[in-house]
Amino acid sequence: MRTRFGVGALLVVATLGLAACQGAVGPAGTQGPMGPVGQPGPRGEQGVQGLQGPQGQQGTQGLQGTQGEQGPGVPPEEVKTMIQEAVAAYIPPPVPVDAAVVAKGGRLYDDWMAEIGAPAPAGNQPLWALQTTNARTGAITYRCKECHGWDYKGAGGAYGAGSHSTGFPGIYKAVETLTREQLVDILKGGADYRHDFSNSMTDAQINELVTFLKDGVINQALYIDYATKKPKGAMDLSNGQQRFGRTCSNCHGDDGKKVNFGTDAAPEYVGTIASGNPWEFTHKALNGQPGPDGADMPAVSTRGWTMKDVMDVLAYAQTLPAK
Repeated sequence: MRTRFGVGALLVVATLGLAACQGAVGPAGTQGPMGPVGQPGPRGEQGVQGLQGPQGQQGTQGLQGTQGEQGPGVPPEEVKTMIQEAVAAYIPPPVPVDAAVVAKGGRLYDDWMAEIGAPAPAGNQPLWALQTTNARTGAITYRCKECHGWDYKGAGGAYGAGSHSTGFPGIYKAVETLTREQLVDILKGGADYRHDFSNSMTDAQINELVTFLKDGVINQALYIDYATKKPKGAMDLSNGQQRFGRTCSNCHGDDGKKVNFGTDAAPEYVGTIASGNPWEFTHKALNGQPGPDGADMPAVSTRGWTMKDVMDVLAYAQTLPAK
């Protein structure tokens, strides 16, 4: 009798048969070698740059470095030398000059007795006996200008010859090198007791005279030709005439003959002094005529006149009558 099986039964039988024939699972095999590297793909496009981020906070300050070794010291002798050289090279700033004080000192140089209203000392100035060429006597021998000249150069200047000659040295070079203290000492007899004016002038007046010596003495050779007695350079007579008219003519007259400084027999006018002694003219114009507080004639140096202005007036005054 033939038995008939369905398809499902055949599949079950086949499966069971295979299972009965399969052996145990073997160990895992080793990994095979890596295959070759593939070709790189194409480069992608560059992306756009991002926005800048905010600034970070400032970092803290680093530690201070260690101090270097101290350099070699300077010997005390060298330090002293360096200080002395620095002191010698130091130039102090200029001291403001009071033009009125300078002019007052200039009038004291001219005639201190007339300026302060003091009587003339008796006799001649003690140093006057050292010369024999100037025959003048009395009060005039005590005037600084009579020994040292209107140009401040004494025997080396305009008073080097003539009736005013004494042979005494000038002060022009000395006042450049001597200190104020040294000049005060000389005027008080420190260098020679016969040159002591401290009994006739106060300390304040002596200091005013020294102020003129240091700040008012000028080199008149720069402005006046000693041979011709004429101002040097081109003069502006128009400026000289205008200044003479505004400042001088009220007292001296338009022709300069209103005041006679001499005598009837030997008159001296503005024109006389301007032509004969331009150094005296210049000194008096700058500093004024001695008298109480300069009341007799004011100083043009206190009115802002320049040396060019003074020389222009001198040139004009030399055109005025001398007699």
